[in-house]
Amino acid sequence: MPEQKSHVLLENVKKSYTNRPVLKGLDLSIKKGEFVAIVGKSGCGKSTLLRLIAGLEGVNEGSIYINDNELNHLNEQARIMFQDGRLLPWKKVFDNVCIGLPKDAKEKVVQALKQVGLEERMDDYPAKLSGGQQQRVALARALVHDPSLLLLDEPLGALDALTRIEMQDLIEALWKKNNFTSILVTHDVEEAVSLADRVVLIENGTISLDQVIHLPRPRQRSHPAFTMYIEEILGRIMEHKQAKDFVM
Repeated sequence: MPEQKSHVLLENVKKSYTNRPVLKGLDLSIKKGEFVAIVGKSGCGKSTLLRLIAGLEGVNEGSIYINDNELNHLNEQARIMFQDGRLLPWKKVFDNVCIGLPKDAKEKVVQALKQVGLEERMDDYPAKLSGGQQQRVALARALVHDPSLLLLDEPLGALDALTRIEMQDLIEALWKKNNFTSILVTHDVEEAVSLADRVVLIENGTISLDQVIHLPRPRQRSHPAFTMYIEEILGRIMEHKQAKDFVM
């Protein structure tokens, strides 16, 4: 279990693709151990921001700091989980989680699978698993590296509603237990309010809202303030459109 959480700091970060600006001087600070959700309309730069923090791409201007060290290479303290599990279909569950680990890491793999409730499925191939179970394997593959920063790029977007809530509860429980900083990109504002300490809205390449969620954990969806936060954030995203279309 990692003791060192990641502090993430972005200063005047700009990113463009073929002269099309996506992020336009973005500033953001995420404290150690914080859970932050990034929301916004499609194409606003949410996933781009996550890739920059992961070190998968470089900034055009500005700087990203991880624990006061400027990031100019792959962020080795971070692991990223995508919308699809990206599991190798010809490898069993155990071997998918083993990727990138030394041969003597069997116990760590078993422990990671136990944390996500799939210890008994380690000898199955991904095709035998449900979508939710495949995402649990992807989560175990991230956790087995003891990341101090877990990046979640719409990891639950393809799941049904009940499985999605189960996965949200699992992610929150593991975040509490394993002591890491987490950044979630999601189009689901209810999910963001359920999981995050803060919800950050990106519009026109900059942050237009940074909302602290003052609700006790575990979050009660029936709480009036829960609905209030969702409506406020959706109102900013949707402007004059129907907010209900953004709630899964």
